[in-house]
Amino acid sequence: MRESAGQVVLVTGAGRGIGRAVAEAFAAQGARVAANDLTPVNLDPAVQAIETQGGEARAFLADVASKQAVQAMVEQVCETYGRIDVLINNAGVEPHASLLTLDEWDWDRTLAVNLKGPFLLMQSVARVMVEQGGGCVVNVASIAGRAHGLKDRSAYVASKLGLIGLTREAARELAPYNIRVNAVCPGVIETEMTAGLRQNPEMMQRWLADIPQGRLGQTQDVVGVVLFLCSPAASYLTGQAINVDGGKVMS
Repeated sequence: MRESAGQVVLVTGAGRGIGRAVAEAFAAQGARVAANDLTPVNLDPAVQAIETQGGEARAFLADVASKQAVQAMVEQVCETYGRIDVLINNAGVEPHASLLTLDEWDWDRTLAVNLKGPFLLMQSVARVMVEQGGGCVVNVASIAGRAHGLKDRSAYVASKLGLIGLTREAARELAPYNIRVNAVCPGVIETEMTAGLRQNPEMMQRWLADIPQGRLGQTQDVVGVVLFLCSPAASYLTGQAINVDGGKVMS
């Protein structure tokens, strides 16, 4: 099935982890992928991998926390492909520090990348989607923004909770333009970002004990939900935040 054939999909944070897996999945469905990241270190190999597998992807370097950089990137994508059908806001950072020791720079950077970035991208891309008659947005949030917080992650939790709220408001405002906006809220997924947690046996034991399915998630677990949300099968879904966590948070 190639439901995304011909679509233009912009994926932020596409150099590794969930973002790379999402970009590869859309490319496999025939989409033209505009892959974004901050540096070429991970992004270039990700784009090359897609091309090696017969997909179409191009690299677009930009800091999603910068309005100027975001607007320039969106313009470049439109100049290259002529439109943007799907936006996946995946780029994110997660500093580890207690509230008592968290540096102000880390707080500001986390909110800038994880919350301001999706705002800037949605604002800029939605203007394109309005002109073309519609589109789809999926924001990658976290169960940390739902009923389950994380110790020593105050900036991250605040940003993801804000992203869920932003998703709902954007869905409400953009629905009249045939633009759907949803979020996925992963639990612990086996990516580079969660390597520290997975290397702590005691923490892993406690975490797994609260997961009914008894395992951590794989990137493909998230990819499947993202693809569904961007498909015609989800045409009546907007403003939702869907947990992808093996049942850890049921709300």
